[in-house]
Amino acid sequence: MAWFGSSLPKSYKDVTDQVDIKGLDLLNSDNNHGNARTLFDSSKPTALKILDGENPPTEEEGLEDWIESDTDEQLMLFIPFQSTLKIHTLHITSLPPKKTAEEDTPMRPRKIQIYTNRAHILGFEEAEDIPAIQAIELNETDWDGDTGTAKIELRFVKFQNVSSLVLFVIDGDGDGEKVRIDRLKIIGETGEKRELGKLEKIGDEPGE
Repeated sequence: MAWFGSSLPKSYKDVTDQVDIKGLDLLNSDNNHGNARTLFDSSKPTALKILDGENPPTEEEGLEDWIESDTDEQLMLFIPFQSTLKIHTLHITSLPPKKTAEEDTPMRPRKIQIYTNRAHILGFEEAEDIPAIQAIELNETDWDGDTGTAKIELRFVKFQNVSSLVLFVIDGDGDGEKVRIDRLKIIGETGEKRELGKLEKIGDEPGE
């Protein structure tokens, strides 16, 4: 059974299984941790298993089932879908350890910009010149104290015919240099299947 860090909105379902895993792309990720596929694992995050007293995975299975940024706090994630989606909500789970004086403790994401229907991932400088479909700023109160999950409700009218998302994590919720994300779930409705490998940008301006 899939793990959820937050409740689902009424009349909508988890459509994370529509992510085209092979097409994922991630920039500025620390290779010592997980990769883009890690974010869409349906299992409970290892950090929560340990907190809840459950048996952690073996060394062979891998303990670090999350991603962290590398050279600074920014991350860029490209998420193509197998069908067009109506996206209502994003669930982002981030479970950084408690801060210590000796370590550069990773942060939770704070500012996130979301783009739709791009044919490929955006470069960091490129993204700064393109208006986002929606800009998010998360506060401490947005994160569930038990699951480390923030439930982001999108402007649904802007996310009606989505073939891909780009998430640009601009910064974190502190003064560190690393941002950590453990899981990401997409909540909404599925539409028509698309032919994989032929993702095309829809419109040149947001909202087109």
